[in-house]
Amino acid sequence: MAAVHTLPSQLLAQYTHQALNGINNQSGPSSIPTPSVATRKRKRAHQYTVSYSEVQEVDSNGRLREVIVIEDTPPPPTISPSTTHNPAYSASYQPPLYTAPIRTRARAAAEAQAQSSSSSSIMTAPAPKKRKRDHNEEVRAPAAKKPATTSNQQSQALVPANSWDSRSAAATDDTSKGPVSCDDKEGHYIIVPDDMIHRRYRTVRLLGQGTFGKVVEAIDTENNTRVAIKIIRAIPKYRDASKIEVRVLQKLRERDPTNRNNCIHLLSWFDHRNHICLVSELLGMCVYDFIKENDFAPFPRHHIQKFARQLLGSVAFLHELRLIHTDLKPENILLVKNDFRTVHVAVPGKRNAPPKPKKILESTEIRLIDFGSATFEQEYHSSVVSTRHYRAPEIILGLGWSFPCDAYSLGCILVEFFTGLALYQTHDNLEHLAMMEVVMGKIPERFARAGARSKPDFFKEGGKLDWPKPKATRQSKKDVKATRPLQDVIPPTDNVNRQFLDLVRKLLAFDPAQRITVREALQHPYFSLTIPPEI
Repeated sequence: MAAVHTLPSQLLAQYTHQALNGINNQSGPSSIPTPSVATRKRKRAHQYTVSYSEVQEVDSNGRLREVIVIEDTPPPPTISPSTTHNPAYSASYQPPLYTAPIRTRARAAAEAQAQSSSSSSIMTAPAPKKRKRDHNEEVRAPAAKKPATTSNQQSQALVPANSWDSRSAAATDDTSKGPVSCDDKEGHYIIVPDDMIHRRYRTVRLLGQGTFGKVVEAIDTENNTRVAIKIIRAIPKYRDASKIEVRVLQKLRERDPTNRNNCIHLLSWFDHRNHICLVSELLGMCVYDFIKENDFAPFPRHHIQKFARQLLGSVAFLHELRLIHTDLKPENILLVKNDFRTVHVAVPGKRNAPPKPKKILESTEIRLIDFGSATFEQEYHSSVVSTRHYRAPEIILGLGWSFPCDAYSLGCILVEFFTGLALYQTHDNLEHLAMMEVVMGKIPERFARAGARSKPDFFKEGGKLDWPKPKATRQSKKDVKATRPLQDVIPPTDNVNRQFLDLVRKLLAFDPAQRITVREALQHPYFSLTIPPEI
């Protein structure tokens, strides 16, 4: 049985692409369902539990494919350029610093292995929490006030892999001791300061680490500029996946050489000691980290409009190339510059409280990143894509997906910009759908019937959502009850909010056939408004 669930062409009539073949209406192990969760801890933004699974799916040609199923993809804890550079400048604008003489690769690797029994990086990011599988998943909400660490989010965590003996090695100063690997035991490249990569790039520091590999800041010694290098693990399946990302990035640059569409530009790529390396421009922090460092405060409305126009334009460009991003979220949107000013604003609901500091960006220019999950329309579609909080209902219901799933993710992102918090703070499929009904109203009848055929356990007779189930926890019921309708989340108090609400409502439509396309969204009256700065 094919594990690819697809949407019938009549449901996607508004899109010009050729629909995938039919709906898989049979129940079976077509994907890994999200299990019910008995308990959870709430309101802790920095500790996510992530579930990744590897499943085998059969494509339309009968070939088995190993597919990574992402059940929630948080950013790994990393060191941010914003916390280590002079805050008056973006990471991109720091002058080169030469702090130590060049060391040989062999000596640097030997030092790294001598200092860590596990051969971990000398330039390390804060250690991530141990990730449990499926249980006690955390939600996107403010944490208790602690010093925030941020990330230049270009490395995307996916599925843990088994340890693999590296095939790369470097000659040591003392050859009698045998070769010293430049990898750790899991195939990650060992990062040390002032290492020369590909005889051109001098490493400065680690920016982030994920399951696919590491991202480092480096100096391009040929033109004395700073770049970011994504160094993929020396494991065959990650090398193969990275080559797909390279193909996508090359096409984006080929079709948009001046980068009018604000997607990350691949400067070059190469194979260094069995590691695929992707070199790109060095940018600022990701938008999610800025929100987190700003105590989850919303963006000013004129900034939201500027972000929305850029994001819709970027995704419209991808769709014109018949490419679906599939993992749009604030972690995959980078600021070009981190510069900000601080203002003091009143604390809502606290009359006598002192004003609270709030960061206001000096520049709203952004770049869309992480095309590791991007999929061309006519190529194989895994059954489950997108990070949980931004996942479209057709994916949850196993009805297949195409371009409209990106539009839905953008709707969720815009609400998060407006409130500072993720719209759907959940990690259970049925609870997620119940929250969607509170936000957007009842699931349309035609779409519910299709969902009931694909996921009969989620529906009662007559196509009504079967919520709450007897096994639903008290906390789960409380969370759904606390969810607010969209017009309460975005109160239509003036014309700006009314138009913004209308745009978001069209992006979040249940039925992908009724959902506005990103190109149509750019023509929405919201973008004809002049929104004056309010802070």
